[in-house]
Amino acid sequence: MLDSLLIANRGEIACRIIATCRRLGVRTVAVYSDADRDARHVRLADEAVRIGPAPARESYLRIEAILEAAARTGAAAVHPGYGFLSERAPFARAVGEAGLIWVGPPPAAIEAMGGKDVAKQLMRRAGVPVVPGYDGDDQGEARIAAEAEAIGFPVLLKAAAGGGGKGMRIVERPDELAESLAAARREALNAFGDERMIVEKYLRRPRHVELQVFADSHGRAVHLFERDCSLQRRHQKIVEEAPAPGLADATRAAMGAAGVAAARAVGYVNAGTIEFLLDEDQSFYFIEMNTRLQVEHPVTEMITGLDLVEWQLRVASGEPLPLRQEEITGSGHAFEARVYAEDPARGYLPSAGRLERLRFPQVAPDLRVETGVDEGDEVTPFYDPMIAKLVVHGPDRGAALRRLEQALDSCLIAGPSSNLGFLRAVVGTAPFRAGAVDTGWLDREGAAGLAEAEPGDEDLVLAALALAEELAEQGRRRARDSADRTSPWHRTDGWRLNRPHRQLLRLGQGERSWPVEIERLGDRSLVAVAGREHDARHGVAADGSHWCELDGRRLRFMAELVGDCLLLVHDGRRLEFRLPSLAAAAEPADSGADLLNAPMPGRVIKLLVAAGDRVTKGQPVAVLEAMKMEQRFTAPRDGIVTAVHVREGEQVPEGTRLLDLGDAP
Repeated sequence: MLDSLLIANRGEIACRIIATCRRLGVRTVAVYSDADRDARHVRLADEAVRIGPAPARESYLRIEAILEAAARTGAAAVHPGYGFLSERAPFARAVGEAGLIWVGPPPAAIEAMGGKDVAKQLMRRAGVPVVPGYDGDDQGEARIAAEAEAIGFPVLLKAAAGGGGKGMRIVERPDELAESLAAARREALNAFGDERMIVEKYLRRPRHVELQVFADSHGRAVHLFERDCSLQRRHQKIVEEAPAPGLADATRAAMGAAGVAAARAVGYVNAGTIEFLLDEDQSFYFIEMNTRLQVEHPVTEMITGLDLVEWQLRVASGEPLPLRQEEITGSGHAFEARVYAEDPARGYLPSAGRLERLRFPQVAPDLRVETGVDEGDEVTPFYDPMIAKLVVHGPDRGAALRRLEQALDSCLIAGPSSNLGFLRAVVGTAPFRAGAVDTGWLDREGAAGLAEAEPGDEDLVLAALALAEELAEQGRRRARDSADRTSPWHRTDGWRLNRPHRQLLRLGQGERSWPVEIERLGDRSLVAVAGREHDARHGVAADGSHWCELDGRRLRFMAELVGDCLLLVHDGRRLEFRLPSLAAAAEPADSGADLLNAPMPGRVIKLLVAAGDRVTKGQPVAVLEAMKMEQRFTAPRDGIVTAVHVREGEQVPEGTRLLDLGDAP
């Protein structure tokens, strides 16, 4: 076994590799860019080396910087993770030439499978079924048109050198070919520096099923069953599962044999994935090989009970595969959901910013959380916006799916936008529950409708109770910090002399808002919304979740107040309420506020105060730039700046706490 390993990657995959190395007693070396100086993978590694500025081309894609870091730290081997340099043959070759062990396949295998056209030719010779198409050297428009006619429309144009949906076009009719071909070539050239195209028969509703393969340097190769990755948006995977639902035993066996044959055909060593398209008649066709560990490898680990990273390290050390094919067994069903910092309702627009709140479900034998961030970390605009992967297991698909829903409902993320609500809605749809999703289903369905959730009366009641509790806690905190703890100005429970305890709160979404009135009756509350009163008892559990006895039913939900936004997770739905009058609700008019938050995303142009400065009401304290305009912020009352939470030049998301204001002595 290796004694030390440099991980040429970042984020959750670097943390995942470190976890296995720690269990095996392997010393780990992390590399980081300036944007990742305080990242989780840096904190977890035994040693870390800076390799350059934030942009990947100046850090994680610099071969010489990574090799220099390995030399400085005495690392024996290099693991590339996935993405970045993981499928670059020159990198694998340079690692070997530097006298280091490469945890991956031979450079020749990476080169052989790196071009889709060459890979398909190799697979044909190995007897692996491929999609009918053309991948020849003659790339003239006339030849492409002739081949498309011979294949039969619709056809799919694909960049020979690329992936991830770039340089890809569906062509329905012959008169659309010329324009689509020109556009696909431009995109391929920009993305990969190579405009060569492949023409394939377009399968209208295929599933994406891939096979995990492993081979050692002693001539043995095995597969570890298949994964279904059909739930995709714009050719990007979102939820994966193993085994593939509804796959006939004969198809499964044939796919396994084809995957092993593909690995042998290129002299493969270490972990790889053979990707297939599965047609509605269960015919399957090779599309490409990923010569690395896949993002979705944990679902295979969950059903087999194996650690694929450990297998990678053992094979790279020259050991034979730990198990023979007949010794590898699968049990139950597993799902993986990718949690991203993005807004599905806005075309999956990536979101960046500080993770103000980050809560995941409790890790258990049937649940893993793979993440590269902790609460308080930044999601930067420089890299993939993945926050975490939730991986669950159950004795069958139905049980695993219920576990996935529970896991999603137990997550809470505040700061950047996330796709949590979208994921929860998607896995609850009838087609997904039935295992009847194809690769184009999500794009046809549309993300916006799945991402939106309209609050009902029950949601409004729970949100108002959670908000009232948070406001009361704010009052208690102010009382503890105040020289006059008995001041009535600290109360936020609606107390009035000789009148019932009542609060009127307003919850907003977009242009809409809902008034909710709470009347306190001892340990109970009457909550009025939309002309109806609801009897409620409410409290907060030790784990931070909320409970409520509402009209004779006991409910559990999650809620969190961050800035002027209240997040509510209830009954499989995730809702956000804006609170435009929060400052007024939390503070009497002459008391002022203790916090100053950014009301919009922007860049901090100027900080006009520092911690310890005395300020007066209306005094400028900070300047933000947003949408090409400068916004000046002033102190809401007299006081002393007790903390400043941002730096000049920092890009901050909406709701970011800029500074805290305390009472002047």
